[in-house]
Amino acid sequence: MKVKLILILLLIFILQPVYAEDDAPEPESTQEQVIEPDIYRRDIVVPRIDTENFEITAYYGVLDVEDFGTEPSYGLRAAYHITEDFFIEGAVGMSEASDATLENLTTFNILQNEDINYYNVSIGYNIFPGEIFLGRNFAMTSSFYLMFGVGNVEFNDEDEFAYNVGFGMKVLPTDWLSLRLDVRDIVYETDLLGDNEFTNNFEITANIGVFF
Repeated sequence: MKVKLILILLLIFILQPVYAEDDAPEPESTQEQVIEPDIYRRDIVVPRIDTENFEITAYYGVLDVEDFGTEPSYGLRAAYHITEDFFIEGAVGMSEASDATLENLTTFNILQNEDINYYNVSIGYNIFPGEIFLGRNFAMTSSFYLMFGVGNVEFNDEDEFAYNVGFGMKVLPTDWLSLRLDVRDIVYETDLLGDNEFTNNFEITANIGVFF
């Protein structure tokens, strides 16, 4: 009996440090963060880009009618941008021609002042899209494009099939405004001077348009 009591007391003595160690609270960490990262976060403004693909353009320029000199021209264009590269455009324009220059070469008058009305449908291809920088902090979206189309020319009571080829440069100061410089050659066949021949009529116009 005395031996059992001694063994029990000895067991309690051995296990007491273990329970004391388990019950002891863990020391609080006194380590502090020495370096705090200085992270610069930019304020990002998501631009509101107009996603509409229709464009209406008014233009004014000059039309050089072969054999009849150069006169002002003006009109409207409407375009639908199929993709970033291709667009379809319809145009209606007006100009006039006189035989003032022709009178210096002949002894008869063909016409005095005659209106020229023309319309066409063309397809355009943006061959060099990019940006134009004005200074270091301002840039405008730009593109150089090629055009080809077919249409009609009404001149001196003649109604002739015509086609046009040309090129142009466009810049976008904003997402809804476009500025363009356009060069076209309107080609059609006429017998106004006696023989059937194709005439090249070059037109240069300045354009201002809006997207919607």
